Amino acid sequence: KPDVSMCLNASLAGLVGITAGCDVMDCFGAIMVGLVSGFLVCFGVWFLDNKLHIDDPVGAVGVHMMNGIWGTIAVGLFATETSPGYAIQLASGGIKTEGLFYGGGFEQLGLQLLGFVSVGAWSAVTITITFLIIKKTIGLRASEQEEIIGLDITEHGLVSSYADFAPSMNDASVFGYTKSDAKSVKKVVPAMAPVPVEKAVEVESYTAPSPNGKPVMTKIVVIFKEQKLNDFIQAMEDISVTGITITHVLGCGMQNGQQHYYRGAAIEMNLLPKVKAEIVVCAVPVNTVIDAARSALYTGNIGDGKLFIYPIENVVKVRTGEQGYDALQNFDE
Repeated sequence: KPDVSMCLNASLAGLVGITAGCDVMDCFGAIMVGLVSGFLVCFGVWFLDNKLHIDDPVGAVGVHMMNGIWGTIAVGLFATETSPGYAIQLASGGIKTEGLFYGGGFEQLGLQLLGFVSVGAWSAVTITITFLIIKKTIGLRASEQEEIIGLDITEHGLVSSYADFAPSMNDASVFGYTKSDAKSVKKVVPAMAPVPVEKAVEVESYTAPSPNGKPVMTKIVVIFKEQKLNDFIQAMEDISVTGITITHVLGCGMQNGQQHYYRGAAIEMNLLPKVKAEIVVCAVPVNTVIDAARSALYTGNIGDGKLFIYPIENVVKVRTGEQGYDALQNFDE
């Protein structure tokens, strides 16, 4: 099935590939460059994701690096004197001879390869020095939490930098995240002093008298960080809680969100992405759910989450008509 973003990247790759030789190639050479560029995009994205395991969500390496290299080399293959700009480049010393496929031999191809190697070496040396300076001063890598949540919100104070796209649940939080997934991540932000679990994951209880002779039904609402979703669900499964409603929400607590700036101006209130989980229990003790949730969500930092406890008057299962305690149980048919 065609992918829209890959098709757009392929058209951009063609433009990148033809940039170096647009004035010294004929129509056939341009077609060949564009054809190879399309394949290079698909190969580049697959190679980085599946073989090198490098995160390149916009396909920049496949589009710009690989096709920039290909376009530079292609001049030594498809340059021809029949193109409008060939004579100008020849007179100015921008080109020596026609390309390999037009009878010019390997001379121009060798010059193009030399240019590619020279630029690559210069870039490698300068960027290595630059990265080392950044690493030793302000830090090169984002923190583990910033990588999971995304730099749009943590660095720029924006829910999404793509205004026309609705934000969705973070894949890392949906499919699970463990510490081993970020073993190579070096934290570059100062670590906050751990706080007691009572402050990190607060509990607020709203009680009401239970009806005589009926089991007490309780609703537990939990607000916590996205990256803890998988840990939370696993903790609930371990204590036999089988029904959970998950909602992706935005909000902030007493800290009004983390302080961010947009175009140099401080944002007074910044809504942060959170997960809202709703659970109704009867057979499972409420304190068991609270203890399991706090254990799963606790990291030692303020903002780990908050639990709200509410009484439930009644529950009705639509399919069977069962009410109360029976509606919350999964009886075998």
